[in-house]
Amino acid sequence: MAYRAEYIWIDGTDPVPLMRSKTKILADGAEPGIWGFDGSSTNQAPGSNSDCVLRPVFTCPDPIRGGDDILVLCDVLIPETMEPHPTNTRAACAAVAEKYASFDPWFGMEQEYTFFKEGRPLGWPTEGYYYPAPQGPYYCGVGAVEIAGRDIVEAHTTACLEAGLAISGTNAEVMLGQWEYQIGPAGTIEVGDHMWMARFLLYRIAEDFGVNASISAKPIKGDWNGAGCHTNFSTKQMRESYDPIIAACEAIGAEGKVEEHLAGYGHGYEDRLTGLHETAHFSEFRYGVSDRGASIRIPWQVAQDGKGYIEDRRPNANCDPYVVARLITETVCSAAS
Repeated sequence: MAYRAEYIWIDGTDPVPLMRSKTKILADGAEPGIWGFDGSSTNQAPGSNSDCVLRPVFTCPDPIRGGDDILVLCDVLIPETMEPHPTNTRAACAAVAEKYASFDPWFGMEQEYTFFKEGRPLGWPTEGYYYPAPQGPYYCGVGAVEIAGRDIVEAHTTACLEAGLAISGTNAEVMLGQWEYQIGPAGTIEVGDHMWMARFLLYRIAEDFGVNASISAKPIKGDWNGAGCHTNFSTKQMRESYDPIIAACEAIGAEGKVEEHLAGYGHGYEDRLTGLHETAHFSEFRYGVSDRGASIRIPWQVAQDGKGYIEDRRPNANCDPYVVARLITETVCSAAS
């Protein structure tokens, strides 16, 4: 007997990396080990020295194939040294997670995305005129006019649950054809593993429907919402009292940190963080209670309870969750150390 292991990794495409995968057939009882690939075809190596190494870091059941088949998320190593490849952002995230483990950081990431079919968002008119009715009825909408792609969303949610991922919710978003799923609560490294695996399942399932799931930060120019990855964060101290929540906001907004975080929050933030469409302008930083136009929102319930978490609203949909989790963990926890 044998089973299939789908090896999955993040490539070196700039400015927004792509996900890649290939299948390995393993004997029953065999563990998925390291495996090589052609880095010259993934923007991770020159043709004259093309080999790169896949190292399994997270496995889960394969909900698409079923049976004993598994999904294997890998990071990428340099074969000569077996050190992390320059495109391997997980390694630095893991180091920060270990360093600040005593703070018990929790994350909840809200992955927005947009379905596209034949060059336009799913559900948008194909004849007569290009734009649907203005934004308004689509957010958490119900009905054939308000919603497009629910069948794909339901299939993706089921797959995430069967894979054992920490998916905690889904909803339709503000633009027709735009959706969101949430991953968390999960730790600094765990949230990245589960986010990337959930993205893979989203792409793979949408593929079966002939639809592309885009994580572009501004999928349609003009008076339409962009797509973000709002990131909720807390430490043990924040979950116990309010002063550490304010301290966390101040640490993230400190001199030099705003620019450092924005640089790691995904491609195209200038197009999305305009000060409109429920965003703060990228050139300013502010935080506030229940303020969706702030850089960081402190939920109303958190202010009432005097403890809880914060929501950084700046990360883009196309962010690398390993980078975002590393930046927030390191900035907040180092300031509190």
